[in-house]
Amino acid sequence: MEKDVEKSLDQFKADHRFVIGNDLVFIPNFKLSFDDLFKKKVYTPGEIAYCDQFGDPILRYASTWAAKEAVYKAIKQLDESPLGPKSIEISRQKNAGIPSAIIHKPHAAYKISLTISHDGEYVWAIALIEPDL
Repeated sequence: MEKDVEKSLDQFKADHRFVIGNDLVFIPNFKLSFDDLFKKKVYTPGEIAYCDQFGDPILRYASTWAAKEAVYKAIKQLDESPLGPKSIEISRQKNAGIPSAIIHKPHAAYKISLTISHDGEYVWAIALIEPDL
């Protein structure tokens, strides 16, 4: 019976055409953990430049964090190898533009669709990822 379940799970994984990751950030709690050390460990220079150009950058940092987490959660369903926070870079073509994710990892080929929303004290991000085979 156990082998049948494992076989079914393996088949289910093989049939996946895409995976989804999401993350929800409560901004007041995020502010409490946000400091210069966290900023340096988690964000790329491009992400820092983007977030710091706004009058209240904490919303942008929280949005970028949620997006990184959503992408991370989706990728981990496809690849269990280590993936640090700076390996996922969230970029936008213009201020408040459509976000995209760049994966800084050899042999990582994914089609990534990403959306970020915020309302009041919450930020939510969803990533839909398809392996680029």
